[in-house]
Amino acid sequence: MEPRVPHAELAAEAAALLQEFGVDSRRFTGGSLTIRSPITGEIIARVEGADSAIAQQTIARAEAAFRVWRNVPAPRRGEFVRLLGEELRAAKAELARLVTIEAGKITTEGLGEVQEMIDICDFAVGLSRQLHGLTIATERRGHRMMETWHPLGVAGVITSFNFPVAVWAWNAALALVCGNSLVWKPSEKTPLVALASQALVARAAARFGDAPDGLSSLLIGGREIGEALVEDSQIRLVSATGSTAMGRAVAPRLARRFARSILELGGNNAAIVCASAPLDLAVRAIAFAAMGTAGQRCTSLRRLIVHEDIHDELLSRLRRAYGSVQVGDPRDGGTLIGPLIDESAYAAMRAALDEARGAGGAVFGGERALAEKYPDAFYVRPALVEMPGQTEVVRRETFAPILYVMKFRSLGEAIRLNNDVAHGLASSIFTARLDEAEYFMAADGSDCGIANVNIGPSGAEIGGAFGGEKDTGGGREAGSDCWKAYMRRATNTINYSGELPLAQGVKFDLEA
Repeated sequence: MEPRVPHAELAAEAAALLQEFGVDSRRFTGGSLTIRSPITGEIIARVEGADSAIAQQTIARAEAAFRVWRNVPAPRRGEFVRLLGEELRAAKAELARLVTIEAGKITTEGLGEVQEMIDICDFAVGLSRQLHGLTIATERRGHRMMETWHPLGVAGVITSFNFPVAVWAWNAALALVCGNSLVWKPSEKTPLVALASQALVARAAARFGDAPDGLSSLLIGGREIGEALVEDSQIRLVSATGSTAMGRAVAPRLARRFARSILELGGNNAAIVCASAPLDLAVRAIAFAAMGTAGQRCTSLRRLIVHEDIHDELLSRLRRAYGSVQVGDPRDGGTLIGPLIDESAYAAMRAALDEARGAGGAVFGGERALAEKYPDAFYVRPALVEMPGQTEVVRRETFAPILYVMKFRSLGEAIRLNNDVAHGLASSIFTARLDEAEYFMAADGSDCGIANVNIGPSGAEIGGAFGGEKDTGGGREAGSDCWKAYMRRATNTINYSGELPLAQGVKFDLEA
């Protein structure tokens, strides 16, 4: 077991890590924004936030940087991202430790988050030599038609506390190789890891040699900073991760000025367990998806739809898993579930469980843990809730480790339950039958952006496009062809014929 630093020293450890990254201590001491560690609830830093004047200056520098960076050859831009990946590799343990201190993730999940950053850098480096368009067949003799892709502009990135650095990296790595500059507004709950990540960007820039000033910037603050990114006409794209309510506020304001958006919002994710399912595999996958990160992933499993023939056996196995899982300090090697981010998250969980009981639900677990040891932190036992049906509380996302369990008879009924919620992020099915798996992934199957077979809804890899439909916002990040969101497309037609045939057979003859 890794030696644990006494909780009174958390602030000192965070400060030491930040100074190791090269962050000026004035950035995290004496400011007006109070940062608490969810591990103990204690204050670990006081960060100075930006005001509107600083935001305007930062965005202006980013715009100037973009005008330089867009003319740098894409493979050369890829070299910058390669250097950033090297810096992340060298600092992986330290950055992951800071993620654990500030976001409360267990050690392996903190390391996994930084690995996602490294992976997307690798992806983007290869992409820097593949930003290609199409040559398109033309109806006009002696002509060539093609499409080209050009850098878009300044990209604003707004991230949430639960993946405080990985989601930024998904956007940053692609935006940078696509020729854009960046302005990042992290969650006001987790700005320290953002300061550390920005320090690594600065190291990469120093090694790169001629990166323009303002290529990647950080703006720490609350709602007003996010609004500055949304409203400024120099920001051509805003990638925002957070609640559906946030997305509803952001989207129309961007649309009014015809800016682009990538919205990664909530998820109320389900798994269907068929009668043919391999239960040993399903139990392990369900446990991680529902309890991992204390249920604070947008892809966390929140609804379990189980065939009536195996319902009792599966529920019995899950009760054993839920009863044995270790909740505690995320720095301890045996811990699988760390704390909720803060008291408001705990209050939302308690309210949801009370509502579920009122709707006829039977709750197993869900009680607060370690309150005497950590009175200012909010640890909970994960909750397993048997429900008579998909009631309103089940259909609503609660960002906490609550798993609602329901029965089904036919797969069509199960898929209707899967789809009968506002969000459409992630979903999965456990089955040994090909026809059930194919039905689930068909056009009339799951309506989610992620549909998995014999694996839970969480744990996405960067090679595939990440995102969902409906109230999840429709945005896509990371792999596949998501790079196109960070670029603008031009269609080019070149006439080398010496004549002027018009498309669609149009005749426009005149004397010249």
